Amino acid sequence: MKGYHTINNSKKNIPQPTIHRLSICHRCLELFAETEKGRKLKTISSSEISEITGINSNQIRKDLAYFGKFGRRGIGYPVKDLVYSLKSILGSSRKWDIILVGAGNIGKALIRYRGFQKRGFTIKGIFDNNQSKIGKKIGNIEISDIKIIESFIRRRNIKIGIIAVPANAAQGVANHMIAGGIKSILNFAPITLKYPHYVKINTIDISVELERLVYFLASELKAND
Repeated sequence: MKGYHTINNSKKNIPQPTIHRLSICHRCLELFAETEKGRKLKTISSSEISEITGINSNQIRKDLAYFGKFGRRGIGYPVKDLVYSLKSILGSSRKWDIILVGAGNIGKALIRYRGFQKRGFTIKGIFDNNQSKIGKKIGNIEISDIKIIESFIRRRNIKIGIIAVPANAAQGVANHMIAGGIKSILNFAPITLKYPHYVKINTIDISVELERLVYFLASELKAND
């Protein structure tokens, strides 16, 4: 609705936790908007957003303030407009092509994950160095030889890559991606990658995340002994 929000996407150096929280808000609000209550509700307050996201309401307001003015005091945020604004802020309002390297179990699971398409991400290429896999298909995408990855990236002008290979192969894969023109990488290999300053890499190490959970569980068990 005109006048309810003004987006400023020109600001830089936004804290990463802010982007993470806004992404959670976006996902939760999208799901909420599909519920019976969400379809009926025209506006939503920061307190109500806090209830469905688990994020402090003051923090939500601060995070949104990085990007302009949203909603009206005493009225709240128009649900549909806020979802659209968050999508624009996060860059998911446009379509993004992705390549994935590693046609193992993690790679296959990621390729079959329907949430990518919903968020505007389309996997355009799958690569592996295992000759027994090359030429086969996962879904409707044929697995290609890693040797052609750089030319594929340049030809398709792809900027996002996913690494789902063992740790000992991950740095070499990242090097090929970057040489081809990839600017953002989601890395599932349990290794810290080296990369130039103009490339953004997020690493998801499942074992580390499990250790974090176990730490809190172990601490609680010790306290109860």
